Amino acid sequence: MIEAARAAGRGLMEDRARLEELRISDKGTGDFVSAADLRAEEAIRNVLTTFAPSYGFLGEEGGKSGGDDELTWIVDPLDGTTNFLWGTPLFGMNIALARGDDVLAGVIFLPVLDELYWAEKDQGAFLNGKRIHVSRRTILAESVIAIGIPFAGKTGHPRFHAELARLTAHTMGIRRTGAGSVDMAFVASGRFDAYFERIVTPWDMAAGAAIVMEAGGVAKSADGGPLALHGNSVCAGPAPLVEALVNESRLAGGALAKKDAP
Repeated sequence: MIEAARAAGRGLMEDRARLEELRISDKGTGDFVSAADLRAEEAIRNVLTTFAPSYGFLGEEGGKSGGDDELTWIVDPLDGTTNFLWGTPLFGMNIALARGDDVLAGVIFLPVLDELYWAEKDQGAFLNGKRIHVSRRTILAESVIAIGIPFAGKTGHPRFHAELARLTAHTMGIRRTGAGSVDMAFVASGRFDAYFERIVTPWDMAAGAAIVMEAGGVAKSADGGPLALHGNSVCAGPAPLVEALVNESRLAGGALAKKDAP
């Protein structure tokens, strides 16, 4: 997985040096795919399928393929495509190995920062070879929280606005990097205290969830239930903060429902 991440990272750095030449297509309002995404996924696929040809492969660009084995690679070759295309250095790639909703290993590589995060179940989490741990904070009012924001073409804007109104009043600060790989990596290493997002895909969250959990945190759905890779939401970080964030989300949802009631 590390070999695959580094191979894709080299290609992304080469593509980053010639952004104006990249062929860009629109996958939907506000959601872009570039030739860089496609090349990075192919580089990752080549390494992983050579190693384990029987494993399934679920990639953001190519979808699901293979699957003779119960194990599946879950890959986002370029997480933070908009950041990448706009010249922002906050982008990365997610590579996970999962059995159903049980993530066995995860790798996140942030090539501009040259930061490689990885974790294997029951083996701990690491950043460039050094063990990492989630934040020790337990109180929301003392914490910096990373969030995902729905953009044009996405649903869930009213719920997000209600949640944000509560979080800005009850936290030390809110951060939005535009890349779940960065958010999850920074939570695992204690740079952010927790991460919350709705409308998120399996390839957005699988690798990060593995790393956060092995760094001493928890990863659940945004409603507080067990993490489901196809469940479209995630809340990750130290257990007390995850519990507090889920509670704030419930209160926001209740207030929104009351406001919309006839």
